[in-house]
Amino acid sequence: MAKVDEIVGRMERNPAGVRFAELAKVCEHYFGTPRSKSTSHHVYRTPWPGDPRVNIQRGHDGKAKAYQVKQVLAAIRNLKGETHG
Repeated sequence: MAKVDEIVGRMERNPAGVRFAELAKVCEHYFGTPRSKSTSHHVYRTPWPGDPRVNIQRGHDGKAKAYQVKQVLAAIRNLKGETHG
């Protein structure tokens, strides 16, 4: 499987083309083991107050949902102290 930074680059270029397993790998790298891990949903804690979680879901085609990929990218930027956009 690809390295995390390569996956993040692909996530930024094409949020709709990311496999769920790759998104889960990125989330585990940045946020640790999911606190909840069902067959289709994984929920990760984030270290900030408010809504301290990232929720990802497997799509029917084995890919991650594009809007969740964008949410993960925003959470990574937040974690790194970059803009919240």
